[in-house]
Amino acid sequence: MSQPCDKNCNVAQPGNVDQELNEFWSGNPWNIFEKHNLSSFERNRAYLNVAGQDFLEVSYLTGADIDSDSRAVLAVDTRNNGQLDLILRQAGGGALRIFENRFPPGNFLKVSLRGIESNRLGLGARLVAYVGERQLVRELFPVNSNQSQAPNIVHFGLGDAERVDRLHVRWPSGQEQDLSDLPHNQHVVIEEGKAVVETVLPGERIQP
Repeated sequence: MSQPCDKNCNVAQPGNVDQELNEFWSGNPWNIFEKHNLSSFERNRAYLNVAGQDFLEVSYLTGADIDSDSRAVLAVDTRNNGQLDLILRQAGGGALRIFENRFPPGNFLKVSLRGIESNRLGLGARLVAYVGERQLVRELFPVNSNQSQAPNIVHFGLGDAERVDRLHVRWPSGQEQDLSDLPHNQHVVIEEGKAVVETVLPGERIQP
């Protein structure tokens, strides 16, 4: 589509459009969104983070390049195995899609927070995991996608590492907290100002 950058333009239609293919013509691009949603014609894209150095497009390989107006996507451990799957919802409705993570499993650490001076769930906290020479930074903002909300769990993918050497938590209250030598492949609850963590067993409900 090529149109003049003029809000008052009205370019005549150059020929017939095929309505069966959802083709349309707009003589004024500034008013196009009053009747049409171009986002619904864009195919989804998925990118693989390559060791923090680059991104590789894997849209076709993963089957994520579907033609839908997908604006809500969440990374959630739906199978409780430490691997994040993707939950996708179209803005215009339709089926809920789940893209299962089939990469080789790696080690992980899941963290839930229990605020005391801060809000109870620790929303807004910043967590930094020191794993060998790497620093993994996460922020707890469950409402982070279009009209969606993720679980209030911070997920760290550790790869082959078997522990987090140090975990630094900066709470919304401003309090800073450090915990050391956290083993891999577990879900822990950190209480604000408390040096001992609680371990959540598979299927166990986190106590408020």
